[in-house]
Amino acid sequence: MRAIWCRELQLDDISVDDNFFALGGQSVIMARIQGAFLEELGVEVPMDQLFLNPTVASISEYIEFSGAVSQK
Repeated sequence: MRAIWCRELQLDDISVDDNFFALGGQSVIMARIQGAFLEELGVEVPMDQLFLNPTVASISEYIEFSGAVSQK
């Protein structure tokens, strides 16, 4: 998950607690991350949850507790 954020934000490394928006994230990048989560990880995350959980740690926690993992 962190690797996807790094790739889409074009950063070498980020902390799991770095805020997506503070790193320069915007809605177009978020949409690409959402698509990558589904395609690469088999996880469907609603866009509103990406806005509400702007760190790798918080979105990971959302996915774990919401059962957002789909069957690939």
